[in-house]
Order: sequence, then structure tokens, then C-alpha cells
Amino acid sequence: MLEIKAVTKKFGNDIAVDHLNMVLEPGRVMGLIGQNGAGKTTTFRMILDFIQPTSGSILWNNQPIDLKAKQRIGFLPEERGLYQKITVEEQILYFAELHGMRRSDARQALMEWMKRLDVVGKVTDKVQKLSKGNAQKVQLIASVIFQPEFVILDEPFSGLDPVNMSIMMSEIQRLRDQGAMIIFSSHDMNNVSHISDDLTMLKKGKTVLQGGLKEIRERYGRTKLYIESPLTMSQLRSIPGVTQVTAQENGLLVELADENVGKVIFEKATANGYIPAFSQQPPTLDDIFRMEVAADV
Repeated sequence: MLEIKAVTKKFGNDIAVDHLNMVLEPGRVMGLIGQNGAGKTTTFRMILDFIQPTSGSILWNNQPIDLKAKQRIGFLPEERGLYQKITVEEQILYFAELHGMRRSDARQALMEWMKRLDVVGKVTDKVQKLSKGNAQKVQLIASVIFQPEFVILDEPFSGLDPVNMSIMMSEIQRLRDQGAMIIFSSHDMNNVSHISDDLTMLKKGKTVLQGGLKEIRERYGRTKLYIESPLTMSQLRSIPGVTQVTAQENGLLVELADENVGKVIFEKATANGYIPAFSQQPPTLDDIFRMEVAADV
């Protein structure tokens, strides 16, 4: 288990991370979100002991993260670090050996990973020959081929098309299901919602949201409603507590000031019986992100 306790990081008079507390357990994925400059990458660098916290502590299984512990950590940096003029095989085997993996085992695992991630290219290709997406998948292989217990992924989906994004997400979930604890950052809230068990949101270094993803959404109430009914936009807008109505697909998306307004709408919509659709949900993570970014800390 990873425990971050009251961690603060200052650069001169600037506070990059402010009293961060976090617990990450094996077999769970933590999504770390926030605007650029919120403190996400600084947090990763402190976990990896690249930089030291100004105050607070970071413990893995009740111990500081030392060189031996780092061998069990897979790290995918935002600034990709592959050597362009070296073959895929040469550098993957090198990284695997650095983490204590036997070369023969790494070579076999590499072939399995290339197939599973659908990398277009050969292990004998130089990285500069690969497309950006395929190079990114190779970078992931370098980060996890040695079966790390703890995986840190800084913007792992950046620049990927939807198909390759889905492949990467499936592999992250597979690592989680095998017992790894994973923390990753992303600006795409759909990706965060899809694979995160827990969530931490930073704003100007401060924690503004933290907890299970479902729990966080439920805190905001079921204030989004999709409806297909005889009710018109003007009729819905006239109901007290309805803040916005927009056309969507075959029906209407209604935003509510209070989730209890949904009962009123349901009664009016079903006054004459059956309606095709009525779905009342909490705001999406993207909605919540926008609300928190717009709010004062």
C-alpha cells in the first residue's frame, strides 16, 4: 500500500503541492486529474524520489521508497524516453534487465506484449521507424514488461486514436486485475471514468476531490436527466428547479437545481402512461471537472 501523508512541495515561494494525502492499494487504479500545473507530475516525481517533498512523507508498505523498491515500479513519463536509433528489442531488453528480469524471459515476454498491444512493426525495427502510437505502446511495454507491483502512468493516452486508446486501457485494467496498484493522470475524463476505481483532483496544488468515483459523482446529486416524452422544451423550462434544457439524440437533456425535481418531471411526463426514456443520473466526471475548475479553491 502506498501512503502519501501531508505532503507539500515548494519551489521557492510557489507551492506546487499543498498537504496532499492519498492511499493507493494493490489491485486498484487511482486517477489523478487537474489542469496543467495542478501538481500531478510533481506528485509523481516525489513518489519516485526524483525530488524531495518540502514536508510530509511517502511510504510504500510502511517504508520509504528506496532503490530496491524502485525496481518494482513501472513508470511511463509524459516526456517519452525511447532511444530513436536503437531497435525496439535492444532497449526493451535493457530496461527489463535493469529491473532484474532475465534476458531470455524478457525476450519471450516482449513478443507476447507486441502481439497483445497490436504493435505494427518488428522488434528489430528502430523506434524512429514506428508511428507515434506504436512508439507509445512500446514505451508502455518498457514500463511494465517486468511485471511491476506499482505502475505510474503520466498521460498514457496522449495522442492515441480511439482504437489504440482502448487497447491501452484494457492492458491497464489487466495489470490491475493481476494485483498491481496503478496511478495515472489524464485530461480525458472519459478515460478516467472508464478505468479508475478512485480519484484525486488537484487544483493549484490543493486536493479538491478525493474518493471512489461513484461516491464522488453521487455527492453532486442526480441532477442530469435524459427524457423522451410528450413534454416540450418550453414546458420543461417552466418547471421550478429546471436550470437548462437542451436537445439531445431523440429526446431532451434536462439539468436540475435539485434532484427531487426529477419526481415532478416524471409525474408530468407519465401522466398519460408509458414514455420511451427517463434516465436521471449524477453529473459526469467531465461536468464535475469543469465545475471544480471554475470554482474558487
